[in-house]
Amino acid sequence: MIVVLDYGVGNLGSILNMLRRIGTPAVISSDPEQVAKADKLILPGVGSFDNGMMNLRNSGLLPTVSRKVLEEGAPILGICLGMQLLTRKSEEGDSSGLGWIDAETVRFSFRPDQNGLKIPHMGWNAIQMNQTSQLFDGFNGEARFYFVHSFHVVCGKQEDILATTVHGYEFTSAFCKQNIFGTQFHPEKSHKFGIRLLKNFAEMC
Repeated sequence: MIVVLDYGVGNLGSILNMLRRIGTPAVISSDPEQVAKADKLILPGVGSFDNGMMNLRNSGLLPTVSRKVLEEGAPILGICLGMQLLTRKSEEGDSSGLGWIDAETVRFSFRPDQNGLKIPHMGWNAIQMNQTSQLFDGFNGEARFYFVHSFHVVCGKQEDILATTVHGYEFTSAFCKQNIFGTQFHPEKSHKFGIRLLKNFAEMC
């Protein structure tokens, strides 16, 4: 069973609907006991970094989630802000992130001659896969996903970067460190591409 973590920040219903569409047992929960029984976790997120970290810490879920991910090796997928919370810190605020991956979150910064580019980066964009991963099994040719974000992740280790996307310059749009995955895009808003990705995540051993 997949538990979509409810810590007061995120587009939970859309994620659950997509998981149900692919026939995956899933629930939305803020109950540590239910989280403890999960096979996999999804950490969604919409909004600011500091507010997201505050909500996550205040939710009472963090000790159970940490044990599931760091000790038991349960796969976790961070989506958008959820991906950013997995990093050490963000230029968006002062709070420390979870630091489960060697990465930081920074604001888009364009050259003066790129002032036509918009922040937030919003809409459909292509990803370029940097390495093979079960998360992207079955993707042949171009894969496009839906983005809404003003900040992006910078990984400290090249081997953690699963995919990149270009908006003014190349940035990390998906990462992985062992059982810890993150996508800057929203698979739950990405139609057939999102369905494929979430199905791959659900089928991970």
